[in-house]
Amino acid sequence: MAVPAAPTVKLVNGASIPAIGLGTYPMTDSEAEVVVADAIQAGYRLFDTAYAYGNEVGVGRGLRAGGVPREELFVTTKLNGEWHGYEAAQEAFQASADRLGVDYVDLYLIHWPLPREDRFVEAWKGLVKLLRDGRVRAIGVSNFKPAHIDRIVAETGVVPDVNQIQLNPAVTREAARAYHAAQGIVTQSWSPLGGQGAGSLGEEVVTGLAERYGKTPAQIVLRWHLDLGLITVPKSATPERVRANIDVFDFALTAEEVAAISALDRGEAAAVDSDVFGH
Repeated sequence: MAVPAAPTVKLVNGASIPAIGLGTYPMTDSEAEVVVADAIQAGYRLFDTAYAYGNEVGVGRGLRAGGVPREELFVTTKLNGEWHGYEAAQEAFQASADRLGVDYVDLYLIHWPLPREDRFVEAWKGLVKLLRDGRVRAIGVSNFKPAHIDRIVAETGVVPDVNQIQLNPAVTREAARAYHAAQGIVTQSWSPLGGQGAGSLGEEVVTGLAERYGKTPAQIVLRWHLDLGLITVPKSATPERVRANIDVFDFALTAEEVAAISALDRGEAAAVDSDVFGH
């Protein structure tokens, strides 16, 4: 049985994004086709993929099999580093749209800044062109630091709608979130449950709140993201978990409970360094 659709958040360039969606890494095309279609029936409307995930074809098939009109869905994909360039970004976008089988993408992100190659500003100009041509409804970045964002805004005057960054109770990214808020950028969390081992889910503060609210630890952590004003895309191919992950709109944490979970933060050093890593 589907839960109510997630509320939406208005983006700076005009689109509205659901507050929670489905991440699709590392699903294969065949897995994504099934999981995405089932997730639509469970109430999901936001779906997150990327060229690098290798499953855009399967995600697109799942979108078409889900039984709801395209305009009710919010589709995100991402630009890989080999296409960091003005024309190249537009060409890569069209290839992604073709694989997805869509006429437009709701949100297109630069996946990593790759500052060592120093081509992300030209890539951003390509995304701005896509936005102005109406081929995408929103544009953004992923794993960008404030200094990277300052550069693209200075060069184009266009603020990203979204920055998708690694963010969970062990890596709360408080400074980045404050910067985004000041710029009108929505923060979207990847690896929202903590990645491999999902260590935060076993923390006493999380398990205690799960018992208090009659929810799973994962639902408590996802609610923490929402109560911080974040957008998130938890990934799972397990039907029960897919349904549980969006069933988080019938309760809210108190400010004190949010702060207690945030106290699990291990600092910025625990995050992947996008000045060093990327693709």
